[in-house]
Amino acid sequence: MKKLIYFFEFLIIYLLFTLFKLIGYKFSSNIGFILGKYLGPIFRSENLILKNLEKSKILLDENKFKIPKNVLGNYGRIFAEYPHLRNFRNNKLNNFITIDGLEHLNKIKKEQKRVVFISGHFNNFELMAMQIEKMGIDLAAIYRPLNNIFLNKVMEKIRIKHICKKQIKKGRAGTRELLENLKNGTSIALMIDQRVREGLKINFFGSLATTTTIPAQLIKKYKCELVPIYIERYNNYFFKLHVSEPIIVDDKKSVEEICLYLNRLLEKMILKNPDQWIWTHDRWKE
Repeated sequence: MKKLIYFFEFLIIYLLFTLFKLIGYKFSSNIGFILGKYLGPIFRSENLILKNLEKSKILLDENKFKIPKNVLGNYGRIFAEYPHLRNFRNNKLNNFITIDGLEHLNKIKKEQKRVVFISGHFNNFELMAMQIEKMGIDLAAIYRPLNNIFLNKVMEKIRIKHICKKQIKKGRAGTRELLENLKNGTSIALMIDQRVREGLKINFFGSLATTTTIPAQLIKKYKCELVPIYIERYNNYFFKLHVSEPIIVDDKKSVEEICLYLNRLLEKMILKNPDQWIWTHDRWKE
């Protein structure tokens, strides 16, 4: 029964993707925003978003209902923009994205450094790994496969072909593959904002949240430099990618201390545009 439901979901999404290809990038993004804003609450809980905003203590009264709608609208934009990722890749939509910190990417490429890029699910987050790889940096990106087996095949194809060729699935096998890539000089891109099954309870916006230890372990064991990276959307269709200068983290610090430092970096990214982060991750779940 579940497979049948997944198949019908796949058909609907496939038809929408076909429509989005035909109507162009801007129209797709606009329709995606409307779908996300008004149909999003069927699939993602606005109450959970509000609960998380309250937990983080950054919820302002005047934004109480505006932020959840914008978060879900942004979900819709991201969804509708997937069929156009190939045009970002082949530079047809190059004028819609700029990079602040381009010199840092050039230096990483020139010196052939292996670094750990860390970020979260902001805006069209897929564009971050894409732009890093387009700069000529050898990169492997970690991803979580979708539950829908039919749709997952399509998404994996899009990611490998248009976003980042080296895709590593989350899990034990993926961790081994990650380490092999790192040993061979490949940089790693990690999202650190999701709740994980295995992790440490680390302070995040004033409350304990289960946090991945992978980047901290890589920094300690392989002496990798850390590169925070963040993407923001403006004027609906345009993006600015912010790339920080590589940071040397003291590898003598404990895993817990490094995880706390990473959470602080993530908090700063989120606070730049609170409604551009995906607040539906239940980071503080017990």
